[in-house]
Amino acid sequence: MAKNDPNTLRNIAVVGHGGTGKTSLCESFLFVSGKTDKPGRVDDGTSVLDYEPEEQKRHISITSAVSNFNWNKHRINFIDTPGDANFAMDTKNCLRVVDGAVIVIDAVGGVEFQTEKVWNYTVENRLPRLIYVNKMDRERADFGKALDSVVDILGQKATPLFLPLGSEESFRGHVDPIEMKALIFDETKGKFKKEDIPQEIKDEADKYREAMVEDIAECNETLMDKYLEEGSLSQEDMMQGLRSAVISCEIVPAVCGCSLKHIGTAALMSMVTDYLPSPVDRGAVKGVNPKTGEEETREPSEDQPFSAMVFKTIADPYAGKLTLFRVYSGTLSADSTFYNSTKGITEKCGVIFFLEGKSQKPAEVVVPGDIAAMAKLKETATGDTLCDEKAPILFEKPEPPIPFCSFAITPKTKGDEEKLISALNRIIEEDATLNFRRDEETREMILSGMGQVHIDVTLEKMKRKFGVDVALKPPKVPYKETIKGKTRVQGKYKKQSGGRGQFGDTWLEIEPTARGEGFQFVDAIVGGVIPRNYIPAVEKGIVEAMEEGILAGYPVVDVKVTLVDGSYHTVDSSEMAFKIAGSMGFKKGFEQCQPTLLEPIMNIEIEVPDEYMGDVIGDLNSRRGRVLGMDKRGPNQVVKGQVPLAEILTYAAELTSITSGRGTYSFSFSHYEEVPAHLQEKIIAEAHKESSK
Repeated sequence: MAKNDPNTLRNIAVVGHGGTGKTSLCESFLFVSGKTDKPGRVDDGTSVLDYEPEEQKRHISITSAVSNFNWNKHRINFIDTPGDANFAMDTKNCLRVVDGAVIVIDAVGGVEFQTEKVWNYTVENRLPRLIYVNKMDRERADFGKALDSVVDILGQKATPLFLPLGSEESFRGHVDPIEMKALIFDETKGKFKKEDIPQEIKDEADKYREAMVEDIAECNETLMDKYLEEGSLSQEDMMQGLRSAVISCEIVPAVCGCSLKHIGTAALMSMVTDYLPSPVDRGAVKGVNPKTGEEETREPSEDQPFSAMVFKTIADPYAGKLTLFRVYSGTLSADSTFYNSTKGITEKCGVIFFLEGKSQKPAEVVVPGDIAAMAKLKETATGDTLCDEKAPILFEKPEPPIPFCSFAITPKTKGDEEKLISALNRIIEEDATLNFRRDEETREMILSGMGQVHIDVTLEKMKRKFGVDVALKPPKVPYKETIKGKTRVQGKYKKQSGGRGQFGDTWLEIEPTARGEGFQFVDAIVGGVIPRNYIPAVEKGIVEAMEEGILAGYPVVDVKVTLVDGSYHTVDSSEMAFKIAGSMGFKKGFEQCQPTLLEPIMNIEIEVPDEYMGDVIGDLNSRRGRVLGMDKRGPNQVVKGQVPLAEILTYAAELTSITSGRGTYSFSFSHYEEVPAHLQEKIIAEAHKESSK
């Protein structure tokens, strides 16, 4: 396969809120460009890009998909990204390695919550953008209102490049104000014919053109002078000025169409080639030398040392690990070696290939701008930098967000625990937003992700790919037991069974310590009433009793036990006898010391738009939470507070419901506090019921 020319490459991500038709647009790209013979459809499971069974079942994109097509003598690599907040990190990673973005907006719904998120990601990466208003054939579709929502919610003026022809069911194309022609589309092939602008909308088309010319002229002094002198700009001036302003992010053009009917797709593809940047236009990328720590750059040239970034990993039980990367500089040939500067290792690549959905096309060499994949790399992971070992560079690695939605998992088939752990480790290689750990306190295996859908999809994938089926339940709360009072108690163990018996006698003083001070054992024996060699056994018996718990089976904390007196038998006493005596004394005394339960209190930060503040604070108060403060973060408010862990085990789904999916939160452990008395009774009863099963 011939090498790609970086000047004629376009790397774009198609992003937006879930359900806006991103995948349908990408399927339309492939069909209209001639890459596929017939259009794939998300709803009937024939999509080239949504090929995972979990995606076909839900009719949503769960993982980003890469493909390409040729148009106007350009090669366009595109990434169809997920629009669901559960999989936002995948989208964020993809936006790190493209040169432009097409932001898809619903013609009826306008800008929605996830659109705000991906918009902010594009701003962070200084990505040139096109806005595509989709589904113009729907009832109540309104191009103007959709663009108003861009201004109102995103704070960005969008420059419309199309004037819709018709609306709702009568939508058939658009007017191009640059050429001043009407483009009428054929719904079966996506081709269009140019016609004169209908007389009834000629005045409106003139206004569109005038507004566009003004926007372009404002971004370029030379064009502004020309516009002021001549009162207009030539078509060539407009296109050159527009391209320059889009690449510098001064103008965000907006176009419209209907992907399912292929109306507007061909024009949008031309916009991508004409106005979005090539890798060369984007210029050098910055990194640091891993040896010196000094900043270095790499120009998008084959003459530069090789450098690339891994933006995605796909785990496959048969093909092995699939590593997707973007080349920034230099070249990489099949069956050569490269240096992973993130890990400090050298790896060998076998076959290099371009992905086209789930299909693969071998490539002999990749050049700057190429988005490609390699199989069976042993240690390379998402976010790693690949480079020439003689000229190492390290690009900034994106930090995954902390997963906040947790469940306890157990294999449904006995003996599948090791298989479960192995499968999850493979899946986590693919998805760094998952976290898997064993909770030593509750003895549960905990899987954490970015939401209920994320967890469900992970378990479905694990069952399909690795044959492991698991049960899911909310994790146990790691309560602890402690005391509020003092006592002096005897722990005595005496057993006679013919021959040598068992005898141990202890007197213990039990009292609470300050919260967080833990367990203290004091040996106050004098006069040898208990031999020295038996005293560690007393402590061990107490510690084991504390680990098992007395009230409800939870560990005991913040207790001081002083061994003050006792007696022994020269023949019948033993370490075991004193261990049992210590345990018996502690259990008996614990119940006399006003025992109580403690629960973990979490620091929580909830970020929501202003209109949900009242509902969120009210809900937090109903969960025994307390608000400690509020901050402004961009257009949103951040509520800071503390809340018992027991009250937020299923908070992810509930916050989504309260805020229509626009709220996010994070939490971390703060401290332990006493559980209210009325709740303690319920917790203790449930614990006894569980232990009796």
